[in-house]
Amino acid sequence: MWKPALATAGVIAPLEEGSVDGARVWEPSREHGFHAPRHVFASEELEVGESIVSLARWPGHSDPGFTLRKYSHFLPRAGARGSAAIDAIFAEP
Repeated sequence: MWKPALATAGVIAPLEEGSVDGARVWEPSREHGFHAPRHVFASEELEVGESIVSLARWPGHSDPGFTLRKYSHFLPRAGARGSAAIDAIFAEP
């Protein structure tokens, strides 16, 4: 179901005739694989501040450390909230 949907959307090429034996082969699409929506979901959740522990439960990861290693690149502003909190403490009233 996934590859036909990608082809219909124009993300990958339609199914082509393949080898001499007539097998039909889909274009490789690892970067557009079925896990792409999971990555979008994870990145959005992390962006709004969801905890890594809660995020790990939703896709069924047994180890939040795995989730952190997998999705830490979605945390470009990591540390910005902490810096803002410290700045607020030392800001003049």
